[in-house]
Amino acid sequence: MKKAGLIICLLLLIGCKSKTISRDTEDLKIKKVSSAEVNSNQQRKAYELGKRVLETCNTSKFKPFNETEVTKSVMENTTEERLTKTCQRFRQYYGSFIDLKLDGVYKTKKEVIYRYRALYTKKVANKELRIFVNEDNLISAIKSMDWDEKFDAKTTE
Repeated sequence: MKKAGLIICLLLLIGCKSKTISRDTEDLKIKKVSSAEVNSNQQRKAYELGKRVLETCNTSKFKPFNETEVTKSVMENTTEERLTKTCQRFRQYYGSFIDLKLDGVYKTKKEVIYRYRALYTKKVANKELRIFVNEDNLISAIKSMDWDEKFDAKTTE
């Protein structure tokens, strides 16, 4: 009986051997580039759309995105209801939105990431806005988070 249990455990151990998954690490590499190296129209578009989202908190009016500006998933996720809920919290803690200050531009194999520092009227405000632009020159993600001086690539995934 002990031998049978040992053989079953051994077979399970062999059967559960981990598989190696090959992944192209080039897709995951993020490198900082100068703003001169990126398309100025793309950079302007990222700034304007990011500012449009955060200015919604000041005006309570949101001009919906269209398919020439953002991907379908961003269009579906950026609703007036969701923005209103977020804006109530932001205005309470950070005050009115002032502007975006470009801190850096980062490239992966498939995206360009614009990292902005969001400026608010209250001094305690320490927020960041990341705008992701895909190969089709569409905004593929908009992400707000607490500001950290060091760019952490793990928070982009």
